[in-house]
Amino acid sequence: MSLPRPQPGILDISVYVPGASGDEPNAIKLSSNESATGPSPKAIEAYRAAAASLERYPDGSTTALRNALAAAHGLNPARIVCGAGSDELLQLIAAAYLGPGTESLFSQYGFLVYKLATLARGATPVIAPEKNLTTDVDALLAAVTDRTRVVFLANPNNPTGTYVPFSEVRRLHRGLPGHVVLVLDAAYAEYVKRNDYEAGIELVSSSHNVVMARTFSKAYGLAALRLGWAYCPEGIADVLNRIRTAFNVSAAAQAAGIAALSDQAHVDKAVEHNDKWQPWMAKQLAAIGLEVTPSVGNFLLIGFPKDKTKSAATAEAFLKSRAIYLRPMGGYGLGHTLRLTIGSEAENNAVVAALTDFLKGAR
Repeated sequence: MSLPRPQPGILDISVYVPGASGDEPNAIKLSSNESATGPSPKAIEAYRAAAASLERYPDGSTTALRNALAAAHGLNPARIVCGAGSDELLQLIAAAYLGPGTESLFSQYGFLVYKLATLARGATPVIAPEKNLTTDVDALLAAVTDRTRVVFLANPNNPTGTYVPFSEVRRLHRGLPGHVVLVLDAAYAEYVKRNDYEAGIELVSSSHNVVMARTFSKAYGLAALRLGWAYCPEGIADVLNRIRTAFNVSAAAQAAGIAALSDQAHVDKAVEHNDKWQPWMAKQLAAIGLEVTPSVGNFLLIGFPKDKTKSAATAEAFLKSRAIYLRPMGGYGLGHTLRLTIGSEAENNAVVAALTDFLKGAR
C-alpha cells in the first residue's frame, strides 16, 4: 500500500519541545524566558475589550499596529510586517528564500527554529562553530557558499545569552553576497544595556538584504498572544506580505500590542527588574559552585558538573520534585546545562535555595 510522502527534509525535523510547566498549584515555571512582570494593564484591558467584536475578522494589514510600531521606533510603517510571533516571520523568510539545493547558515548554538524552518523547506542547514558560546563572525563568513541564501543571527542569542557588538554585525553584512538575506533576530533587544549593541534598525534602513525580527513575547509580556514584527527592505516586505496568510494576527493581539506600545513605563519596569535580578542570580549561582554564562537577556545558561550525581539531568529532576521547572539544553548539544528564566523575587530565591540544597545532597 502506498502512503502519502511529505516533502524532503520534513521527516528530518525533530519536533520542537517547549519549556515544561508543571500542574502543581505552586509550580514555578522558569523554562520559557517569559516576562517576570507580566503584561501591561493597558494591554490586558485592550485584550478584554476585543472580546466584544469576536465575530469580525481582524485587520489583515495590521495597519494600526504597524503605525504604532513606526511611531514608537521612528520607522516607515510600509516596511513593517507583523506575524504570529517572530517565529512565524522566521518561517516566512525561510519559505520565501530557501528551497532544495540552497542553504541557511547560523551559529552552533543558534535558536532551534532556524534549523526547523530550513529543513521544512528542503534546504540544508549549515552550522558555524562558536567561540566561548558566542557567535564567531569569521566562522560564519568562512561557511558561506554559492548555495547560501539566508543567514540567521540571534543577537542576543538564545539559549546562551551572549551577543556580538554591532561592529561585528556590520562586518558580517559586508562579507555577505548581496543575494543573501541577513536576519537579525533581536527578540531580547529591550533587555540589552551595552553601548556597542544595536538591534539593527539602521542597518535595515540602509540595506536591501537585512531583516530585523522582534517580538512582544519577552519584555512586553504578551507571549500567549503570539505577536511579532519585522522591519524589512521594501522588496522583502513585499515578498513576505505576498506569502503570509490573510489574517495572521488576531484582533485581540493587535489591540493588546498597540496598548502595550503606549505603556513604555511598564516595559521599563520589566527591564529594571531584569537589571536587578539577573546579575543577582548569576552571582548567587556562581557562589554555590555552578558555571554561569554571562548573559544580556532575561535568562541564564547554567553549567553543571560532570559528576552524575550533580549533573544537569539530576538537577532538573531534583528541581521538578520541588515544582520548579527550568529548560534542559540537550537539544542544543548543551546537555550539561539548564537554562533559567529570571523570575519574580520569590521565584529567584526559591531556585537558589533549591540548587543549594541539591549541591549539598539534600532531599
